[in-house]
Amino acid sequence: MKQSRRNFLKTSAVLGASVVGLSSAKPTKAAPQNILSDERMGVLVDTTACIGCRKCEWACKKAHDMPAGNIESYDDRTVFEKRRRPDAKALTVVNEYQNPNGKFPLNVKVQCMHCDHPACVSACIVGAFSKQANGSVIWDTDKCIGCRYCMVACPFQVPAFEFEKAWSPDIKKCDFCFDRTKTGLLPACVEICPMEVLTYGKRDELIRAAKEKIRLYPERYVNHIFGEYEVGGTSWMYLSSMDFTKVDFPKLSQNPAPGVTEAIQHGIFAYFIPPIAIYALLGGVMWLNKNRKHESHGEEE
Repeated sequence: MKQSRRNFLKTSAVLGASVVGLSSAKPTKAAPQNILSDERMGVLVDTTACIGCRKCEWACKKAHDMPAGNIESYDDRTVFEKRRRPDAKALTVVNEYQNPNGKFPLNVKVQCMHCDHPACVSACIVGAFSKQANGSVIWDTDKCIGCRYCMVACPFQVPAFEFEKAWSPDIKKCDFCFDRTKTGLLPACVEICPMEVLTYGKRDELIRAAKEKIRLYPERYVNHIFGEYEVGGTSWMYLSSMDFTKVDFPKLSQNPAPGVTEAIQHGIFAYFIPPIAIYALLGGVMWLNKNRKHESHGEEE
């Protein structure tokens, strides 16, 4: 796309002023919204009830205006021949594992865990990520500069980058159907699940329900609620009949992941001006490139 000389000079002046201003100003720290409400919501996933229909995958794509195809195509079980991860074209996926303790395989849905202390929120140097009061961890594309620190920081390796888009790439991940839930609707995957594998509710109530299930059916579940304590707790929590390490869940401590990312970020950016100025300049350039598709085509002067 062509850009007029006048617009180019305006852009250069703005970026230059930003760098000079940051170089002379006192250092400031980004303060993204990071709310840990006692009323936050969550989802309890009972993997022992999942039949691997993958309707959750289809509903997720439909809810986020992504190419979803025909729902009948999700009956194809050959996808279970290899392990899949959420990516820029699928915010949630289901994997299948052979269960040595039962007659049927174990199917496990994977998506963003919506951590109580999100590493992505802590790692993002421009405050593009935020933890909402209802438990959702969401992302603002207009703030993102494409540094991808969130991808490195996430202990579950969830955020995905649209590498195939040269000028307007986005970070993609499950947003807990934030636009749906704030209007009183269920997350799309919860609403469509035919086996009621997914239970949506207040996080503390879900934990009590999970513990009661384990108490009543100790032969069905391992005595562990994944996400109750891992990395300080997550909004998505799981019950399983198999050890979680055998179904590709990472072995994590109870310490919140941001403890590491915050120390690194604060050490580099809090009291040392040059990197801030450099990232302001680079961020401005990346932001302008990213938003070129939204500009009108003008004649070159």
